[in-house]
Amino acid sequence: MALENLAGRAIAGYRLLERVGEGGTAEVYRAEHPERGACAFKVLREGLRGDPIVVKRFLREAGYGTRVVHPGVVRTYDFGESDGLYYLALEWATGEPLANFLHREGPLAPADAIPLVRQLADALAAAHAAGIVHRDLKPENIMFDARTHTVKLLDFGIARDAELPPEERLTRTGFFVGTLQYVAPEALSGELVDGRADIYSLAKITYYMLTGRHPHDGRSPRELFQQLLSGKPTPLSEASDRKFPPALEAAVMKGLARQPGDRQPTVTAFADDLEAALAGTKGSAKSRGLLGALKNIVGKRNSE
Repeated sequence: MALENLAGRAIAGYRLLERVGEGGTAEVYRAEHPERGACAFKVLREGLRGDPIVVKRFLREAGYGTRVVHPGVVRTYDFGESDGLYYLALEWATGEPLANFLHREGPLAPADAIPLVRQLADALAAAHAAGIVHRDLKPENIMFDARTHTVKLLDFGIARDAELPPEERLTRTGFFVGTLQYVAPEALSGELVDGRADIYSLAKITYYMLTGRHPHDGRSPRELFQQLLSGKPTPLSEASDRKFPPALEAAVMKGLARQPGDRQPTVTAFADDLEAALAGTKGSAKSRGLLGALKNIVGKRNSE
């Protein structure tokens, strides 16, 4: 059946210009608003509008977005129902998905990757402070602007409110949510997770940015599932021809610890560890350069 195309329509004050993407539950349009200008406009798929659980999840994403106000999070402008259509209007983020950039350009140097991790950590810290765990961090859910070297976090579609009572949570016990390649091991059984699950996912994104590979390389979903539950991640130094400072590798691998209590306590602490490792590397390089210059001076004096 052909997909419904709403381009050209005006919905809740937004003029839909063109369809630019689609997901499992919604279609995304580029839209214009007389006051807000360019927007991303998500509309729940036609075949799902009669499912009350899907509708509730869709509107829940919108509600979470309004609670997290941070430069590193795509802003939620408006959401609701109009003429039987459930919609979500968002800030139009310039750039492209980080996944596309990494696929095209390859791994990033630590000096380029770590500032992006800091931006993501700050955005996640704002979400965690609002009581929200993202649960679906992956490069596809991060917009990257190469001109400004900035990232923005989007898609709170399966986020969880850490403050809701169990009976109001929409996750079915025993079923994990998220993307298998980036999901935290504790989420695989469907148990309720906290912000440390986002630390794990951010560590996996960091690993991928630095190496172009994943720390678990299962050849099938079943094999990958088992590796996440019981296998050890490939050390960062073995995933690339690059040589990484021991402190940087230790920080990334700590974030990838299977047990949540063995990871850094917060996303901010994870980014702090990475920045400290990078600063230590620069400091060592500066010291080596100074030492080399002194040796040259001494050598010249001895030869005179």
